[in-house]
Amino acid sequence: MRAILTATAMSMILLAAAIPARADDDDRPGADWISKDQVQQKVEAAGYTNISQIKADDGHLEGKGVKNGQITEFHVDPHSGAITKEEVDND
Repeated sequence: MRAILTATAMSMILLAAAIPARADDDDRPGADWISKDQVQQKVEAAGYTNISQIKADDGHLEGKGVKNGQITEFHVDPHSGAITKEEVDND
């Protein structure tokens, strides 16, 4: 009985240790993603200036820039470079 409890406890510890590592992967660009320079070119072509904070997050690239005179957050498809979300930053 003690061996079963020990094995179960070890399994739970290993599983718990794996969860944070997996969460970190959401913030890393994939090997086949476009570069930050390519993202910059795509969003500049879409009318953005003062682009900053381009980073990987939850399977996409995101950043901030000025568009139509307003600070705007954007999401970019990491493969095509298409802008998938734009939202005025109200912070």
